[in-house]
Amino acid sequence: MPIKILKPVVFLLCLVPLALLIWAIVYHPESFSANPLEDITDRTGLWTLRFVLITLTVTPLRQLTGWNTVVRYRRMLGLFAFFYGFLHFITYVWFTVFFNIQTIVEDVLKRPFITVGFIAFVLMIPLAITSTKKWITRLGGKRWQLLHRAIYITGVLGIIHYIWRVKSDIRDPLIYAFLLALLLGFRMWSRLRTVSVVR
Repeated sequence: MPIKILKPVVFLLCLVPLALLIWAIVYHPESFSANPLEDITDRTGLWTLRFVLITLTVTPLRQLTGWNTVVRYRRMLGLFAFFYGFLHFITYVWFTVFFNIQTIVEDVLKRPFITVGFIAFVLMIPLAITSTKKWITRLGGKRWQLLHRAIYITGVLGIIHYIWRVKSDIRDPLIYAFLLALLLGFRMWSRLRTVSVVR
């Protein structure tokens, strides 16, 4: 399928989680728990983590399959990770603390799972801002790549945020942790292999 057709398709697919969430809110409110506002915050946070992992999957997929065109979707996927991260943050600000700045500051300083989640979100901001080709030119390829490796830290912090958020049953967070470990492990293995070949 030509990229001009496939890109809009991928874009619309990335909006499906939001569409399903809105559909559930409007037509199936019974699908939420006794605290639906907290559920909305949790679901947007989960999709943030999923899109971070999907974005990190692009490089291994390209290297393993030779499908180089997939790289053209990485920026879009990364921006959707930020988009859902922003929704996660704004639902917390709106539904949990009701835009109370003092409460937000206190939560960030005193509640560890919010602290790491906030740091993860802040790290995503420069990645979203510098995702354009103009910024690659301004920063230079090497510096741009170095900056965008912050997504690794974002992924790790996202997992920690998830584990500390659920507290007791950490089976789901551990599945995501395993997937992240595979993606980061593949990058380490690929880099070590490249170094050994050069030597």
